[in-house]
Amino acid sequence: MGRGHGIASSLEPERIVRHEPGAVVLLDQRRLPEEEVELRLQSAAEVASAIRSLAVRGAPAIGVAAAYGYAVAAERGDDLDEAYEVLAAARPTAVNLRWALDRMRDDPTPERALGIHEDEVERCRRMAAHAAGLVSPGARVLTHCNAGGLATGGYGSALGAIRAAWEGGLVERVWVDETRPLLQGSRLTAWELESLGIPFAVIADSAAASLMAAGEVDCIFTGADRIAANGDTANKIGTYPLALAAHHHGVPFHVVAPTTTVDPDTATGADIPIEHRDPTELTARFPALNPAFDVTPAALVGAIVTEEGIHRAPYEESLPTVVHA
Repeated sequence: MGRGHGIASSLEPERIVRHEPGAVVLLDQRRLPEEEVELRLQSAAEVASAIRSLAVRGAPAIGVAAAYGYAVAAERGDDLDEAYEVLAAARPTAVNLRWALDRMRDDPTPERALGIHEDEVERCRRMAAHAAGLVSPGARVLTHCNAGGLATGGYGSALGAIRAAWEGGLVERVWVDETRPLLQGSRLTAWELESLGIPFAVIADSAAASLMAAGEVDCIFTGADRIAANGDTANKIGTYPLALAAHHHGVPFHVVAPTTTVDPDTATGADIPIEHRDPTELTARFPALNPAFDVTPAALVGAIVTEEGIHRAPYEESLPTVVHA
């Protein structure tokens, strides 16, 4: 199979999320991979609902969508303080959401929102280039959840790193955790990899450790929804046990995320708010607990890669700390 040099039109930044006069238009990620359906959202409340329901998801992407939603609220002449609070409350774990809204307050225009979007895509390209340097030729790479263009507004963080490494001839195959309970891996990451022409196979989340034990995994890349000042990392539920298994088997575990995901005001992972979602996402028959994220301690993370470069422990010293000033 040849290298994937192009990207499917459905993964271009403006297809993932964009502004049109009086509206935010986004690709409904709940319908993928079976259907490509666009939603047209005409208020901050509608954008917030789309974020809550995972029509758009991924820390950078929800920040971009919220920025566009805030611009639409300004176009409508709505109360911008109310729009800010409605959007900021949509999902609590990802710090990018409030960061993007703070950037919009002094200039609530579609042009500012577009600038935020373009900056996020450029960050992804830069961090992917850095992260590709962590991949050895012939690597079998494992990833969890979806940290591609869909999650970032274009190109991708962890999946962007895998893409850059593939284009450099370094990747043999990608193992894609299905990512229970909403299957962001087997629905979204698999769809993106197929679009890019990168060889992959979907695996059950519970199969990852056994693949590591069999020597079938050379490195792991995941994204992040918030990174604390000490390097503790919140990501999709199931990431922490993946990091534990990687540590046990000596498999490098790397986190790829933009500086907008680093939160220097959050000291450790214990301070990161963890979103709990509707238990019926797991079962409608029995009581259930449904945390959407877990926290991986910094001691299990071999490197955190941002657009500024590759950062290693002690993360209190190496991570960028000026982004949220």
